[in-house]
Amino acid sequence: MTEERIRVALADDDVLLREGLASLLERSGFDVVGQCGDPARLLDLVRRQRPDLVLVDIRMPPGQSTEGLEAAHQIRSEFPDTAILVLSAHVEVEHAMDLLASGQRSGYLLKSRVIDVGDFADTLRRLVRGASVVDPALVAELVAARRAHDPLDALSPREREVLALMAEGRSNSAISHELWVTEGTVEKHVRSILMKLGLPESDDVHRRVLAVLTFLDAR
Repeated sequence: MTEERIRVALADDDVLLREGLASLLERSGFDVVGQCGDPARLLDLVRRQRPDLVLVDIRMPPGQSTEGLEAAHQIRSEFPDTAILVLSAHVEVEHAMDLLASGQRSGYLLKSRVIDVGDFADTLRRLVRGASVVDPALVAELVAARRAHDPLDALSPREREVLALMAEGRSNSAISHELWVTEGTVEKHVRSILMKLGLPESDDVHRRVLAVLTFLDAR
């Protein structure tokens, strides 16, 4: 990531949406280094421009199935430090899990949820800094379909709230603001969550990602 502006590549076969998103990003201080409408051109664009962040639709030509997601996986394999946000018109649980399991700097949002420019720009910056961002609609669907043997049973109701907000990519400060508690209280909840989920000792960012993936996979 450059110190001045985050460099972004866009891929969506809806030209009007793509152009509108590019304009929105430029006005928000991002540098759109290229845009395209199919996965092959996206891969070429990423290899040439090495953007900090890639925004890609799941369903793209030629088959309108998972071409965008497959391109995202290829980008993750070749450029593991590149942040990737998948934008989708639908909640597609399996596809979202595939991407999020690939590690940090991964996100999944519904296009219909991009309604506040400032919030969206902040989400993109969190992704580039290493966060994982998950659409609340996806979180709700996964929670509703939890498995009988739920690894989250050990968590208190408040800890579940904190973990759900972590899954949305919120920082401890943002969670404390949302729940009207101190940041120190949130930090205690996070430590308790990581301990109860039995996550191995590692850097804090990686453990948070593992906690979010455990939350999402508890279905």
